[in-house]
Amino acid sequence: MQFHLNGFRTGDPAVAEASTSHPALSGESWPDKVDVLIVGCGPAGLTLATQLSAFPDIKTMIVDQKPGPLELGQADGIACRTMEMFHAFGFSERVLKEAYWVNETTFWRPDDARPDAIKRHGVVQDVEDGLSEFPHVILNQARVHDFYLETMRGSPSRMAPYYSRRLTDLQIGGGEGSPVTACFERVDQGHEGETETVSARYVVGCDGARSAVRRFLGRELRGDSANQAWGVMDVLAVTDFPDIRRKSLIQSTGEGSIVLIPREGDYLVRVYVELDKLSENERVANRNITVDHLIAAAKRILNPYSFDVKEVAWWSVYEIGQRLCDKFDDVPEEKVAERLPRVFIAGDACHTHSPKAGQGMNVSMQDAFNLGWKLAAVLRGQTSPTLLHSYSAERQAIAAELIDFDREWAKMLSAPLKSADHPDGVEPADVQDYFVRHGRYTAGTATRYRQSVISAEPIHQHLAKGLTIGMRLHSAPVIRLADAKPIELGHAATADGRWRIYAFAPSKDSTKAGSSIDALCKFLAGSPDSPVCKYTSGDSDIDSVIDVRAVFQQGHRELALETLPAFLKPEKGRYGLIDYTKMFCPDPARGDIFDMRGVDRGRGCMVVVRPDQYVAHVLPLEAHAGLSAFFDGFMVEAYRPSATENLKESAAL
Repeated sequence: MQFHLNGFRTGDPAVAEASTSHPALSGESWPDKVDVLIVGCGPAGLTLATQLSAFPDIKTMIVDQKPGPLELGQADGIACRTMEMFHAFGFSERVLKEAYWVNETTFWRPDDARPDAIKRHGVVQDVEDGLSEFPHVILNQARVHDFYLETMRGSPSRMAPYYSRRLTDLQIGGGEGSPVTACFERVDQGHEGETETVSARYVVGCDGARSAVRRFLGRELRGDSANQAWGVMDVLAVTDFPDIRRKSLIQSTGEGSIVLIPREGDYLVRVYVELDKLSENERVANRNITVDHLIAAAKRILNPYSFDVKEVAWWSVYEIGQRLCDKFDDVPEEKVAERLPRVFIAGDACHTHSPKAGQGMNVSMQDAFNLGWKLAAVLRGQTSPTLLHSYSAERQAIAAELIDFDREWAKMLSAPLKSADHPDGVEPADVQDYFVRHGRYTAGTATRYRQSVISAEPIHQHLAKGLTIGMRLHSAPVIRLADAKPIELGHAATADGRWRIYAFAPSKDSTKAGSSIDALCKFLAGSPDSPVCKYTSGDSDIDSVIDVRAVFQQGHRELALETLPAFLKPEKGRYGLIDYTKMFCPDPARGDIFDMRGVDRGRGCMVVVRPDQYVAHVLPLEAHAGLSAFFDGFMVEAYRPSATENLKESAAL
């Protein structure tokens, strides 16, 4: 964590200095106009709001129909990729401290000698070695919300939600620059029926499966139901089931299946229980299922083990279904070339599925992380507004893949065991094999964006085989040169909207003038074609838009920091203090990053990384023109007095 850049300051460094550019939108006085209106305080909405709260020159408000913060959440699985994102927001350590760590998954099937009883038939490591520096963990969704809300309150914007407001109307203005007008009705005691209206340049609906924003757009969730009922309960129970503190997939002969998820705190456990098959067009609400039905079904499936429930913290029943919107913004596909998007939907508002794979909250937050930096870049005048089309294009394709995966996985978990009566049933060994084969998907690390203006053609992918264009930057251990601190290279990227260029030095590169790293630094620091120079305004720090870092092959004690290019030691802030965090060396004790990520030792390379931590391009170190051409494809030149000049409209709000 870096602080004191603009002067010494006491107190919690996680609490930024409050901005004076706009009044804080902290849930109290209602504004007339904003830049971004977020509807819904679920995981997607809070991810987006937290990201935008880091930009005090962007006026953002978030509104929710609920009376206050979530106290008990339904979702609980946090994938490795989501933990990487949480680190970018600054609260991964707190999640790790509280959460249950999913280290192993066990598989149970009927005992051949006693078919009415279950026995363990397999144990697998939950996440493969080296997939991420973070584990798969379990934590109540409400606690995740708490961390987001605290980060928002400590941001320069001091943002907080407006609660007890129900969206009643949404009108998209005509013509370029016209705002979206939203009308809300207050539902809190003493203010019932009062209406409030706000105009916004952009609106994002993160308001769940029954999204009002989606309804006003005229879009629908399309899909089908598997006609299979499941129950879920968080319980405190006394049991002799030996894997009560390990994630377990349990299949019985004739009583159905259980997915058992230990929860945080060492005592609570979540139990997903398969219930009866639903008739066609039947809804689970018609069955009048009680928590006693869930407990009784769990006891039957867990035979011969006892399961004495002492307290039920939460429970629900649901039917499996997969539904998806064909577009995640307000622009019809045939109008993409003519119109710019103004209204977006994210999370459950545009895709719903079963909770079996633990992807709902994770994918929703990744939707918002994808959209947030793009909105910030457009509003701050850094990129063309056409970039906003890429949100729906990228995330709808990912959601479609999730729907396909979830449909297959949910079907497998609900299928009867293979037998003479069920020749098309599933073998327990096949369930275990499927789980292992799709581990990268459930960890959230398999996402790959298609080629686009911000995801380049992989012409030079061979220079960094393990840092795949279109996929998230797979971090690796390094040692920071200036202070010999062992860190993860990926942790250099925080949720601050900046692009990153990682320059991997070749084996023969040195600190001498004319080396490839020296030539690259001189180009980036002073050439009129440099994307750093072209897209950074004159009154901003040199790394405020594109953050350049170098990774050398020598050990950290072999390099003399004072001989390295000045560009890698930029002077920043009002005092011109030197930033020494830009240079790294391999960490042989934990693994050499060049070997781990397949970086060409002879040639080195540049790896360009998007603000949402996805690799956008891999280029040779000498490909200065190619680097410029990539950024020229979507960035807006910034030779102007102020980086916020194109926010004059917002400043007047």
